[in-house]
Amino acid sequence: MLQGWKYRLYPNKAQAELINKHIGACRFVYNLALETKNYAYASHRKNISCFDLMNQLPELKRECIWLKEIDSQALQQSLINLDKAFTQFFKHGAKFPNFKSKRNKQAFRSPHPSKIVIENNKISIPKFKQGIKIIIDRAFKGEIKSAVFSKTPTEKYYVSILVETGKEVPKTKPIKENTAVGIDLGIKDFIVTSEGIKTNNPKYLKNTITRLKVLQSRMKNKKKGSMNSKKAYKRIALVHEKIAFQRKDFLHKLSTELVNNHDTLCFENLKVSNMIKNHCLAQSISDAGWSMFVDMCKYKATWNGKNILQIGTFEPSTKMCNSCGATNHTLTLADREWTCKCGVFHDRDINAARNIKSFALRNSGAASPGVPVEMLAIAKSMKQEVIMAGNYL
Repeated sequence: MLQGWKYRLYPNKAQAELINKHIGACRFVYNLALETKNYAYASHRKNISCFDLMNQLPELKRECIWLKEIDSQALQQSLINLDKAFTQFFKHGAKFPNFKSKRNKQAFRSPHPSKIVIENNKISIPKFKQGIKIIIDRAFKGEIKSAVFSKTPTEKYYVSILVETGKEVPKTKPIKENTAVGIDLGIKDFIVTSEGIKTNNPKYLKNTITRLKVLQSRMKNKKKGSMNSKKAYKRIALVHEKIAFQRKDFLHKLSTELVNNHDTLCFENLKVSNMIKNHCLAQSISDAGWSMFVDMCKYKATWNGKNILQIGTFEPSTKMCNSCGATNHTLTLADREWTCKCGVFHDRDINAARNIKSFALRNSGAASPGVPVEMLAIAKSMKQEVIMAGNYL
């Protein structure tokens, strides 16, 4: 089983400079290869493969002598990444590969399983004669497969290590109704479970937006490219970094709690990329981090032998009564509570979470005869007919 571990690095001045050179060189090779592929296809309708680009690297090094300072495997890895990006575009409908920028997060990959050594709180890779100081706050066991070195906009350095633990992926536990939970993702309450438990949305970005606006306003008054402009940009990056850390900490704790307490987690398959096109809700949805939360639940469930079930986007989880199965077509986003025709009073989110659980268990084939809401509706109507017939006898 593969697992990833991320650690903070503390390189000295020379090591930091060499890391920056690796990042810049890999970005340069990636962008040059992308431009070459685009030009070859636009002018000659010819597709240049990843291996053709790799064969051109020796000639490129003769023209750009500074590339000789860089690990050749790291340069080849940037070409492999570009090839994967095109594969994702053609086969899986991902976005067309874009040119890499100096802004935002920067990284390069070192694919040397045998040459990545961690000893005495230092990590060594090719081209780095002295090991880079690393803080191992969580020990891991297994064989190192690769390492990704990254630099944040706040000029902090990290390494993400991919480890083969040698353990087999545990078998998933059986899907049962009493150990399953339906989870409705929201903005006011981050999650609402079918058990009626609500978790407030901390809204880290919204609570810090005033400070960000002040810093962004100050940066606009600085001359572009000046030292003051760079300092102002770093202040903004520090605030965004803090927000990201707070959000990840919240999502990690919540996802771990859910996976530990339940054998089956049921979600609705939300199309977040389409939802954020609504400019009224885009910031709130992005601040919540729904996709990140679901991804955390998925890999933690895999590690622990738990199940993740997802229902279709257009299932009527919100407007359908989980008691009788009737659909309330007049329900709007502003209606947080409503009463069904059958007389049952509903909290909008709790009702949705219960329907998500019912739909997911029904689709998996693990639901008991009383779980599907359609069957509940039929059973209730049959019961009413029997009662009415009994009144005439």
